[in-house]
Amino acid sequence: MDRRQLLKTTLGAGAALGLNGVGIRRAAGAPVRSFQLKYAPHFGMFEHSAGEDLIDQVKFIADQGFTALEDNGMPGRPVSVQERIAAEMGRLGMTMGVFVAEADFENVTFAANKPETRELVKKKAHAAVEVAKRVNAKWTTVVPGCYDTGLEWDYQTTNVIDNLKRFAEILEPEGVVMVLESLNPWRDHPGLFLTKIPQAHMICRAVGSPSCKILCDLYHQQITEGNLIPNIDRSWDEIAYFQIGDNPGRKEPTTGEINYRNVFEHIHGKGYAGVMGMEHGNSKPGKEGEQAVIDAYVACDSF
Repeated sequence: MDRRQLLKTTLGAGAALGLNGVGIRRAAGAPVRSFQLKYAPHFGMFEHSAGEDLIDQVKFIADQGFTALEDNGMPGRPVSVQERIAAEMGRLGMTMGVFVAEADFENVTFAANKPETRELVKKKAHAAVEVAKRVNAKWTTVVPGCYDTGLEWDYQTTNVIDNLKRFAEILEPEGVVMVLESLNPWRDHPGLFLTKIPQAHMICRAVGSPSCKILCDLYHQQITEGNLIPNIDRSWDEIAYFQIGDNPGRKEPTTGEINYRNVFEHIHGKGYAGVMGMEHGNSKPGKEGEQAVIDAYVACDSF
């Protein structure tokens, strides 16, 4: 599923909080299962089973044993909706995953050294802090935009590092962490500056802030470089967040070529206690497809 389409889907699949949800309730206050890692579904992933109401979707997600939720489009939701989602997640003891602070897929942004870029950085960082406070989020995604075809690559890298430092200076006092996502240029996002984990690792080291870390999206990295477990190990000190999607197709684990059971076991074995964002589509439609997603995570978490 394309990132831009996913943003549209998550915002559209329950933009209003109505009273027509049919989410399953926990009879005794306990989920039907527990997972070893904090897998985080997104809104719309289980709407056939839970209904369109966002709060009912949160309850359904918790009922299935998931202890986290991510919402790329959270900043676009009304403040009152953000607050209600956060309150329900707090009541259920769930962890809020990422939302997108900045992701321009068409223009040169962080790779430029311009006054308007510095103003963009300031504006987006302050906005991210406000959303993070409102929804009790620690992580926010930053995609540093496109590369400049008319500027030497190393100058662009310097500009990206400088702009990320400016972003981090605003986030750091608030305890918010931007996670840089490397996106594949072959299938989904041609023309972007940041494409690989080693590149993100170098940039995070250069920024040198606890508020600038890596979002390791395993779907994208399987396409750009593969070698998933060794790259996880080599960049471990800078990884703060993971996202999931099988390849090809960007659907749930077990539908493609990635051995997610082994990858999850390796990440768990390293002591990872953060969120694993389920940033993928469902391979089958309707309730059957939603149950297939749950079954896939049960299978891959059984190590």
